[in-house]
Amino acid sequence: YGPNTVSNATAKRWFQRFRSGNMDVEDEARSGRSIVENVDKIMEIVESDRHVSTYSIAQELKFNQKTVLNHLHKAGLKKKLDVWVPHELTQKNLLDQIDVCDSLLKRNEIDPFLKRMVTGDEKWVTYENNSRKRSWSNRAEPA
Repeated sequence: YGPNTVSNATAKRWFQRFRSGNMDVEDEARSGRSIVENVDKIMEIVESDRHVSTYSIAQELKFNQKTVLNHLHKAGLKKKLDVWVPHELTQKNLLDQIDVCDSLLKRNEIDPFLKRMVTGDEKWVTYENNSRKRSWSNRAEPA
């Protein structure tokens, strides 16, 4: 019946559940670690060291690396090179971008720094490239 419908097996399972008198449509509790407990442990590690990698968190907590990454993204964290860009720009963010672009154009008229840039694959790198470490931070936090 289309992509937004349940599978035949799910419909049969619900039918059996409803026939037996159980009208609860919520999933039953599952065994294993609590999701909240997982997130709390991961967030403790990230708060203690913002530069920690998902691989080292996964090894320390004996989780799958993808699980750690999913929990960090659900917690609103995104890893960038110390420059944090929100997923959805607010009106203030858009106006700030316009101001920065305008000031860079004016700066380039005084000191043509764009001639010292090397571009490739949507990344801009200056000849005086400083190394930065990645760190975890909330999307809403300023850079």
